[in-house]
Amino acid sequence: MIQDEEINRMRWASRRGMLELDLVLEPFVAHCYPSLAPVDRERYKRLMACEDQDLFAWFLHRNTPADEELAEIVRKILEFTHARPELQ
Repeated sequence: MIQDEEINRMRWASRRGMLELDLVLEPFVAHCYPSLAPVDRERYKRLMACEDQDLFAWFLHRNTPADEELAEIVRKILEFTHARPELQ
């Protein structure tokens, strides 16, 4: 089972200081991160090491990550975000 400490670390890592990113990342961590497969949790951790400008472009569909592993977690985050109308 995933530890609360790991979830808390990912919550802090998801607070990017850019409202558009915070509105996408923080709800994903709160609602989805604990139930992600270990491979997807690792992908998310790698995603948090990316630059905010890249994240912004990926989540606004301006481009996609060249790295397939990152592209997969971005796709999952976008699916979650689009499934939640209150985040629109």
